[in-house]
Amino acid sequence: MRVLLIDDHTLFRSGLETLLERHGIDVAAAVGDGREGLEKAKELQPEIILLDMRMPDMNGLEVLNALRREGLTMPIVMLTTSNEEEDLVECLRNGAQGYLLKDMEPTELVEALREIVGGKTIVAPELAGVLARVVQGDGGLTVEAPKTEANPFDELTPREKEILCLLAEGQSNKVIARNLGISDGTVKLHVKAILRKLDVHSRVEAAVMAVEQSLCPKE
Repeated sequence: MRVLLIDDHTLFRSGLETLLERHGIDVAAAVGDGREGLEKAKELQPEIILLDMRMPDMNGLEVLNALRREGLTMPIVMLTTSNEEEDLVECLRNGAQGYLLKDMEPTELVEALREIVGGKTIVAPELAGVLARVVQGDGGLTVEAPKTEANPFDELTPREKEILCLLAEGQSNKVIARNLGISDGTVKLHVKAILRKLDVHSRVEAAVMAVEQSLCPKE
């Protein structure tokens, strides 16, 4: 996998470059300016672009739009500190295939990048609730949910349905574990079972399905 990294924070950019390379990912270039990133993208044609949201002169959304106007079709992933709904929605509407947060675990970042290169759209688990609200409110954002002939929710146990509803609220594994009085490991096992039974690949997809099917009625 060849990655182009665009981020104006030198220390973060340098550290991320080293981290990615340690995981066998080839960093084609790491630049700190949106305009230079645009030129590097056209020149190097990387498999995937990691793009910061908050940058001076030309911000991440502007770079994203410019890349798409140039006809570049490789996956573009926003890697940011912003968990604002507006930022998430605008980036996905304008062609981003991922929206990840900078405080995520390195292994989770690498796994997400591989899935995105494989054709999936990945959003940080913490933002699942935000995305679900947007889809539920028909905010102009189309998110595909897997379609099956049978109702996959029938296969879920009561505990799995309970955890799925908490996922749809945007709760992390640790928060779910604390709220239900179970261990993080137990939550992880339940989440894996939920994804398998619903035939989806991410917590976000599962949360969106739950909202669309009104599985979790509001109090």
